[in-house]
Amino acid sequence: MDTTFSLSDESATLKLGQQLAVQLRAGGVLYLQGDLGAGKTTLSRGIIQSLGHSGAVKSPTYTLVEPYELPGLRVFHFDLYRLADPEELEFIGIRDYFDPGTVCIIEWPDRGGDMIPPPDLVLRLEKQGNGRLASLVANSAAGQTMLGRLTKI
Repeated sequence: MDTTFSLSDESATLKLGQQLAVQLRAGGVLYLQGDLGAGKTTLSRGIIQSLGHSGAVKSPTYTLVEPYELPGLRVFHFDLYRLADPEELEFIGIRDYFDPGTVCIIEWPDRGGDMIPPPDLVLRLEKQGNGRLASLVANSAAGQTMLGRLTKI
């Protein structure tokens, strides 16, 4: 099952993030794919703030992971863009982040190789004029349930 959303502007991207947050509340792994500037961090901000974080959401480009301890939920936002080798993830204890009930949002997941678990959802953002095209694909039963509950923006 897959779904496509046409996102006219940043506000629409944040709204999709809000919808995804509702679906991810019980935990899950979300892969975010797309070129630089496609809106991955904006979408992540929509998810993380909708899950209860009130501060800024920055891209963890240099730290690789930004943790968010929210009421009743742990969220980890990964950006693997600067990763030279997937084995580097061992140094940050990558396996410790993927507990059941934890939300893991991973930008540039292809750079993580076999060191990261498969996703529940894969979301690809592509520039489309002034907006974005978001294509979502379910990769697990949980992902299919989440995808089926999203509504058009």
